[in-house]
Amino acid sequence: MRKALVTGGAGFIGSHLVDRLVSEGWYVRIIDNLSSGRLENVEHHMSNSRVEVLRRDLKDPRAAEESVRGVDVVFHYAANPEVRVSTTNPEIHFNENVVATFNLLEAMRKNEVRELVFASSSSVYGEPETIPVSEEAPVRPVSVYGASKAACENLIHAYSNLYGIKAVALRYANVVGPRLRHGVIHDFIIKLARKPGELEILGDGTQVRSYIYVDDAVEATMIAYNNSKKRFDTYNIASEDWVTVREVADIVCRELGVRPRYVFVGVLHGVGWPGDVKRIALDVSKMKNLGWKPELNSVEALKKAVSILAKELRPPT
Repeated sequence: MRKALVTGGAGFIGSHLVDRLVSEGWYVRIIDNLSSGRLENVEHHMSNSRVEVLRRDLKDPRAAEESVRGVDVVFHYAANPEVRVSTTNPEIHFNENVVATFNLLEAMRKNEVRELVFASSSSVYGEPETIPVSEEAPVRPVSVYGASKAACENLIHAYSNLYGIKAVALRYANVVGPRLRHGVIHDFIIKLARKPGELEILGDGTQVRSYIYVDDAVEATMIAYNNSKKRFDTYNIASEDWVTVREVADIVCRELGVRPRYVFVGVLHGVGWPGDVKRIALDVSKMKNLGWKPELNSVEALKKAVSILAKELRPPT
């Protein structure tokens, strides 16, 4: 039986990946410091003898060492996911993302674990000149979050080259679906629950993004892991279309059955906060060449996610 470590396995994407691995018969060890993950995301696996849950912090090198012992592959999804944190607390992204990744790589090196899948981000591209952007585009992040993901990619590349770790870095677009507790649709649902007559939108609403449903993202993850041939490679994971933030607001409002007044709060060139980008969408041709294609486009992914999250986030009566 193959054994996987899923760091951040109680988080959003990580917990869905755990579901997939368990369904395929893997033994899964989860490590999470619960800074953004939640035990309720994996509580349905607690009685499974093939699932181990460790509340540990990868910023502690000893915890990293304990977590990798005896596993065949590491799916590294532990990170602080809030891009806006870059503006006010950049050290959080350095510690939670870069330091944790370095400790994990050192633990893998010492314990001779030779396979790694890393959850990177479209934020590594920064503000691209044209969209959609391919994996060959320059890596020029404009947020500390994006810089931390790019730094992790570079560390992984070095360890892959020096110590023979086979690694894939997956540059996800905006992943949405059940258990999501950050990002724009979560923000909109919470705001509308508190004040259904008005919706504050960060930026001028014309920012462009692509969205991908979590099931499509997990399917792409497994295909990239199973089929990537290079020692180190990168893959974009996204839907093949994109929408504006205002269109996201329209979808959320329609799904919730409300018609609020929009209030736009913009900075600089119409983005939501320093370090936000105006337009980002990904070329997924490389993933499609592996045989993957997303089932849902951005609008379909958003509609499905909002309908589920509206129920998950509904306050108890």
